[in-house]
Amino acid sequence: MSSLPGRILAIDIGDRRVGLAMSDPSRMIAQPAGFIERRAGKRPPLTALLAKAAEVGATAFVVGLPLDEAGDDTPRALEARRLAHELEVRTGHPARMLDERFTTSAALRAVKAMEGSTRGRKGDVDALAATVLLEQALAHGARLWASTAHDDAPAAAPSARAEDA
Repeated sequence: MSSLPGRILAIDIGDRRVGLAMSDPSRMIAQPAGFIERRAGKRPPLTALLAKAAEVGATAFVVGLPLDEAGDDTPRALEARRLAHELEVRTGHPARMLDERFTTSAALRAVKAMEGSTRGRKGDVDALAATVLLEQALAHGARLWASTAHDDAPAAAPSARAEDA
C-alpha cells in the first residue's frame, strides 16, 4: 500500500460522534486522530471532516460502512455512502467503504484489556474504533484502492469484511 502517497483519514460515523484515525504518510501505521461531535439527527459534519483532512494532509479516505449482522446495509449505510461520495467530489481524493462491524467492540475490548475505563472517554473509544477500521484497510493494501468508485469498494466482498481481517 505504500505505493500510494499520503495519509489516509479513516472515519467511523456514530450517532453522537465521528471517530477519526489517520495513517502515517507511508500508509503503514494507523493512529487515533480524535473525534468530532455530531448533533443528533443531523448529517455528518462534512465541513469539519474536510478541515481535519486538510489539517492532517489526507490524500484518501476510508469510511466505515455500517452493515447488519447478515452483512446487509443498515439505514446508516446510505448516509456513509453519501459521505464517501461527498468527500471524493469535494477533495478529488479517493474514498473507500469498509465494513465497520465489530470495530467498536474491538476498541472496547482493547480498553478493557488495558484495564481502562470508558467512563467519560466515549470519544476516545470512537477514535480507537476508527483506528481499528484503518488497520483493517491497511491490511487490505492495494486491493482496497484498486476500485475506481466508492460503491465498488470491497465492503461487500468477503475478503474485506471486518471479521476476516
